[in-house]
Amino acid sequence: MRVHVRYFAALREKAGKDADELTVPDGATVSQARAALIERYPQLAPTLAACASAVNRAYASAEMRLTDGDELVFIPPLGGG
Repeated sequence: MRVHVRYFAALREKAGKDADELTVPDGATVSQARAALIERYPQLAPTLAACASAVNRAYASAEMRLTDGDELVFIPPLGGG
């Protein structure tokens, strides 16, 4: 199945793009999609480890199962002060 992935902030800079299509097995979880992205873009690993995730604009756990056509977003931590 195909999942649409959007990149923000540091992830966008490291991936070199705003969005991507990711093919994962049917019933894959957010965690499995994260692992597939790290395999494709190893430079994302440190940042992805600290990111929250959202599926179709709602926060999602690592165990959430994805369905074909879902939008998956990893939200990097924000700094400031």
